[in-house]
Amino acid sequence: MSAWILAAGCALLTLSGAAQAATLCVFDLVGTTGDAFNASKDYVLAMQRENVSFDLKAYPSEARAVEEFKAGRCDALFATGLRTRQFNLVSGSIDTYGSTTIVRNGRMDINASYEVLRKLLQIYAADSPQAQALMTQGRYEVGGVAPIGAAYLLAKDRRINSVESMKGKRIMSMEYDPAQAMMVRRIEAVPFLTDINGVMSAFRDNRIDIIALPALAFRPLRVEDAMGPNGVIGRFPLMILTYQVILDRNKFPEGFGQKSRTWWVSQYDRALQLIRKAETIDVSASLWLDPSPEATYRYNLMLQEARIDMARQGIYDKRALRIMKKVRCHVNPSDNECKTRQEEDWN
Repeated sequence: MSAWILAAGCALLTLSGAAQAATLCVFDLVGTTGDAFNASKDYVLAMQRENVSFDLKAYPSEARAVEEFKAGRCDALFATGLRTRQFNLVSGSIDTYGSTTIVRNGRMDINASYEVLRKLLQIYAADSPQAQALMTQGRYEVGGVAPIGAAYLLAKDRRINSVESMKGKRIMSMEYDPAQAMMVRRIEAVPFLTDINGVMSAFRDNRIDIIALPALAFRPLRVEDAMGPNGVIGRFPLMILTYQVILDRNKFPEGFGQKSRTWWVSQYDRALQLIRKAETIDVSASLWLDPSPEATYRYNLMLQEARIDMARQGIYDKRALRIMKKVRCHVNPSDNECKTRQEEDWN
């Protein structure tokens, strides 16, 4: 009898352990060998110290990963902020036109821009009721945010070197993000609806004239091979893109989300190293084109006007934009925007 009780107890412990393992579905273009999946493995190991176990599942299709999460077949999701905006509008507003951009002396200050994002993520990871409320939306909670790099505009034709030259051109617009198509129409260009899995085939076949990607995507998507001898990359990013962990709150212990966010903040410098390495090694120096100081200021203002308009239409969260402006002005208090109430007083 004692042997039977012992065996039954072991079986129950095994079942209990299996029940405790949550499923984290990870979007990674190259599957289990990519940067996103590798970061997820480190996250899983770290969260074991918080007594939370994960089983990892890799998805080369982001749409499929999101569908599995929404259907309840995943307890957590790791995917791009553009896709996860539907689960939390505040964190989804990080990936917003120019929201983390710092311009100094007529040039884009990319280091200061990444510092804006760092400080913002520290605010969202704080152990406070205010941060918890911002990171929670219904049954979902943001479990962490990681930068994947500035999104730069790319074209095969160096004559496409200004906003004016983009008029009438076909520009990549993610089909699930209405903000992109709206932005493209604002500059009198033509949105080409696609997703990350289909964008490069369309670019190679000349069905798209202009695409926007972070440098981390260049190697897995073989971007330079598609650009040809006259390719160009404008050194003025539209935004800094992120990956985000979204948790089904019902599947995790109380307080886990904040601990999870804190861990991802601790990995910020590691992510930044990968981004900077990609921008210097995976992108040929000859491809970069710097806009003039006049154009830089004009583009930054254009992005600000666009995101304000989109926030008024409900695409971005006004609270998030207010916080991001305060962070920008903390990093760069001499900017003219800091003398105004734009993005603070919403009427």
